[in-house]
Amino acid sequence: MYQFDIRLYFLYLYQNIIAVEKKCLDCGDTLRGRFDKKFCSDQCRNNYNNRLNRDSNNFVRNVHGLLRKNRRILSDLYAEGKVKVHKDALFALGYNFSFFTHIIETSKGQTFHYCFEYGYCEAGNDFLELKQNSQYIEYQ
Repeated sequence: MYQFDIRLYFLYLYQNIIAVEKKCLDCGDTLRGRFDKKFCSDQCRNNYNNRLNRDSNNFVRNVHGLLRKNRRILSDLYAEGKVKVHKDALFALGYNFSFFTHIIETSKGQTFHYCFEYGYCEAGNDFLELKQNSQYIEYQ
């Protein structure tokens, strides 16, 4: 039978573990400590994950910024007491008609495009009727 020397086995394992140095996924430095470590520091972990999520986060950030801008424009006009506004006036203020949070159709057949609690519907001759949805505020 084979004679098995445990010391030689551990020496072999130790040498092979040392030979395979793990590198940080962000900066490439040699990792020390736990064998399942992937990053050398919290900063590297954050950098790596931020870089992975950058594209999707930027898209969400940009859309949210457009929605906030649209809401602010409608809110300012509504606060000034404007109930009817021309489309060109909204466009001149930077309103983007492609971005809104939801659509509500009334029983009268009107379709309101809302940006959070402020909305508008077509009133004819390129005029828009502004409205604040008080139900939206009650949900908060």
